[in-house]
Amino acid sequence: MQHQNLFVFDIETVPDTDAVPNLTGFDDPDPAARRQELERYHLDKTGGKNSFPRQPFHRVVAISFLEAEIGRDGAHEAYFLRELRSGGEAGFDEKQLLEGFFGYFERLKPRLVSFNGRGFDLPVLKYRAMKHGIAAPWLYDAGDKWNSYQSRYSADWHCDLLEVLSDFGASARVSLDEVCAVMGFPGKFGVSGADVAGMVDDGRIEDVRHYCETDVLNTYLVYLRLMLHKGTLGLDGYNAAIADIVSLIKTEGPERPYLNEFMDAWGQASGDTFTL
Repeated sequence: MQHQNLFVFDIETVPDTDAVPNLTGFDDPDPAARRQELERYHLDKTGGKNSFPRQPFHRVVAISFLEAEIGRDGAHEAYFLRELRSGGEAGFDEKQLLEGFFGYFERLKPRLVSFNGRGFDLPVLKYRAMKHGIAAPWLYDAGDKWNSYQSRYSADWHCDLLEVLSDFGASARVSLDEVCAVMGFPGKFGVSGADVAGMVDDGRIEDVRHYCETDVLNTYLVYLRLMLHKGTLGLDGYNAAIADIVSLIKTEGPERPYLNEFMDAWGQASGDTFTL
């Protein structure tokens, strides 16, 4: 199948404290106490090595994505940026976010692009969709045994950059921020995933969405460089895709100032050299 669209996505989550009483019997209603109990459970489960909750115990608070149309000219692809946004409106609950994501996915039938999406984002989305009774048949029925969203090595269906860049674990798995530092991309600035729970507690969900969108932009920039390296994207196509991003930021920056901050950070990281 030749996909007609790229769908670069990222999610932000907070611990699902509602599940704690069923998990451990801890019934204190205080959310902070339940988060501590969830951390205690995972530390115990991992022999004190990791307090980060497993995938089912994350509540999705933001889903951001970039959509680009895929063009083809002989051996080369070209990508035409269509939009960068977050799903739903402010105040959407988790079920509505998930219904929007999977509904959009089913209509678009895209090539997925993520950073650790196969290990974290997509499993979280699956578990949470199951919690809310949301169907996603295309995720499972599309393709064949070797080429599908379910196949680990089908980068044309789901390109998880963490997997692909590490040769599926043959070399060290590095963070998105580390890759961006080497490539001259902005990476994280001002906010990290560790800040999200506190931001949600403070009612700053819009700031979480904006942070998530900048992670999507970083992921797309790394993907473009990978496609250039593979020869899937020619140099002219790469520079055109970069110009699309710059144009989007210039056009929408006045209404979305966090994009201007991204552009400033990109300029500092790259020495104000954006194309190759």
